Amino acid sequence: MTYFVGIDIAKFKHDCFIADEAGCVVRDSFSFKNDKDGFNFLLSILKNLKPKGQIKIGFESTGHYHFNLKLFLEANGFDYVEFNPLLVHKFVSTQTLRRTKTDKKDSSMIAKYLMTVDYKPYVNSFYHIHNLKSLCRLRETLISDRTRFLNQITSYLDQIFPEFKPLFEYGLNQSAFYLLTHYMTPKKMSKLDSNIYSKMKSELRRPISYQKFCQIKEAASNSIGYSSKELEYALKASLDIYLYLDKQINNLESKIKEIYLSLDYRCHTIKGMGILSAAGIVAEYGNLDKFTTRNQMFAYAGLEPSKNDSGEHFGSGKMVKHGSSYLRKYLMNCAETFYTFNPTISDFYWKKRNEGKSHRVSLSHVARKLINTIFTLEKHKVDFDLIY
Repeated sequence: MTYFVGIDIAKFKHDCFIADEAGCVVRDSFSFKNDKDGFNFLLSILKNLKPKGQIKIGFESTGHYHFNLKLFLEANGFDYVEFNPLLVHKFVSTQTLRRTKTDKKDSSMIAKYLMTVDYKPYVNSFYHIHNLKSLCRLRETLISDRTRFLNQITSYLDQIFPEFKPLFEYGLNQSAFYLLTHYMTPKKMSKLDSNIYSKMKSELRRPISYQKFCQIKEAASNSIGYSSKELEYALKASLDIYLYLDKQINNLESKIKEIYLSLDYRCHTIKGMGILSAAGIVAEYGNLDKFTTRNQMFAYAGLEPSKNDSGEHFGSGKMVKHGSSYLRKYLMNCAETFYTFNPTISDFYWKKRNEGKSHRVSLSHVARKLINTIFTLEKHKVDFDLIY
């Protein structure tokens, strides 16, 4: 006997429906709270199903509300599958023309949908991937915030000391932030001397040259900037927040690398892809073993073209862009370095450009090549250098 358990996830309670392999109702829709008592109530029902048989559990992937339930199910020896809510919605629309939507109805539809698909349960180590995904997304958020405060710092500098940033050709570096933190205004920087430079050299790993140091002092002496207590306060606050975010990002990156390297993946061996990018891709895809074809990975990333075949008309359109925008961002960013560091891929990129395709469209084709490569590496558990 096989039982199909559909669970509709919500914030404070979940709804459950159980049917057998013949489609007969074993337990009509019931609710259980999203707490220990509720989980134990569900467990007692699952363990008391008679006759004994395989239990298949499915629910939609809806935010983080099902995280604790997944851990509980794993701890008690049950596996499960997660569904894309869009697929469940499409299935429901084929079952009825009515626009009736309730949690109890949804749980029964999830159970019915579970009967129609190939049951591929998640591996027990999902929480490693979940933690990696949380950290990678937090890193992206903090990087965005850091960039915003860097722009704010630039805005204040354009008023207080407009000659400062142009002296740093490749952007503000460690030495620039050191000087801004300790000698914020042109008036203070105009009094820089060799003793201050010696102190800076002892505190920084890669200080600027003494020549550049003298140029900053000269620019400060002739600055046209305007300073006030209010502007200096705003600049200092922005500097403090920027440096704090930078420190947190560095700590996050160390943790991300630690988790990723504890997992058995080969993405980072691809030339042009760093560990952080590989970690982001793995985190967004989840367990890569669940993908049996390259096309599944294309679809999951939203990097497959839309198709419209009807009668004698055959056509394809733009990328569907379903799925995680974070994943597409990682893949498209890595595609840039993928074709830069790999001659064969570079030739493929320029072939697409010569066909009249734009940089972005050509890059999307390279991203598909990258997914192909990731699929091969993970399927055969080999490093990139061994196949290229």
